[in-house]
Amino acid sequence: MTSVLIADHHPITRKGIASLLLDSANFDIFGEVNNGDEMYAALRKSRPDLLIMELDLPQINGITAIKAIKQEFKGIKVIIFSTYPEEIYALSTIKAGASAYLSKTISLKILNAAIERVTRGGIYLNEDLTEKLAHGNSHSNNLAVKYKKLSSREVEVLNLLSSGKRNKDIASALSINEKTVSTYKTRLLKKLKVDNVADLIHQSRLLQIN
Repeated sequence: MTSVLIADHHPITRKGIASLLLDSANFDIFGEVNNGDEMYAALRKSRPDLLIMELDLPQINGITAIKAIKQEFKGIKVIIFSTYPEEIYALSTIKAGASAYLSKTISLKILNAAIERVTRGGIYLNEDLTEKLAHGNSHSNNLAVKYKKLSSREVEVLNLLSSGKRNKDIASALSINEKTVSTYKTRLLKKLKVDNVADLIHQSRLLQIN
């Protein structure tokens, strides 16, 4: 039986996932938590086989947290369940160590398929992502290709910039210094081929309309 910890700050989401899994005899709900501190406390108390985690869980930075979880809790499988656009975050979370990235708009059928694949040791990316990258309009497709080339840390910095964070706030959130933040901003401007931070943020949000 697969033990599962659900980490999401939306009670309805937690209850919905738990209810779905309890319909199967293959899963045991180890716990439900609504922030990063509670999640780490639960993981250290008794290590579940599977963590279903919201990317923007309060008190943590999602991609950084995935790396830390995979390092501290060897063998645990992580599924990210998020409202953020797959085009920007899916590949970065997989690179960080997650086994699946799922949008909160997916069907129950897809959720079931993803959980089944991950528990068998596989990696799941929504087929819609591949379809969108392959057949989307040329502008969106070009943007997606550019974002695919970003490192996990560059995506984190871009995410925080898009949220209106200043260099000082980003440095604090990622435990780096402000000079390093400026270096990442310069890299982002170059990789995404824009001239200023405003255009950088604008481009990053174009993919979120899909």
